[in-house]
Amino acid sequence: MKVILLQDIPGQGKAGQIKEVSAGYAKNFLLPRGLALVATPAIVKQAELRLEKERVQRSLDREKLLELAGQIQGKEIHVKAPKGAGERLFGSVTAANIAERLSQTVGFVIDKKKIDLEKPIRQTGSYQVGVKLTGDIKAEITVVVEGEESG
Repeated sequence: MKVILLQDIPGQGKAGQIKEVSAGYAKNFLLPRGLALVATPAIVKQAELRLEKERVQRSLDREKLLELAGQIQGKEIHVKAPKGAGERLFGSVTAANIAERLSQTVGFVIDKKKIDLEKPIRQTGSYQVGVKLTGDIKAEITVVVEGEESG
């Protein structure tokens, strides 16, 4: 029986693919759970149109991300943190702090998970930090941590 997968199914295929599966597997597992539809000519045409729209949308999103990476690349952001003795900070500068400052700078929300920071910054100074927008679109920024006197 031919079906169109509506979701990615490990071992079977990705969403939008047309697969030949056994009738029992389709009727007892895929169809009741809403994971697939029977591949009639009308549904195949709808699926192809939807896949084409998704492809176009992904290419537009990719262009926007490339443009954003160009804006971010080489930016220098300044983060202030309470300073302790010497160059040490009382707390630390985390990926969330960097993402917040970067978002304010570029006017686009950057998720803290996109900031490639191995461990929180605990000293003042200048640091190179990566920003991973998608799997292959990355940018480098300079984070300057400045201590501010507390008290």
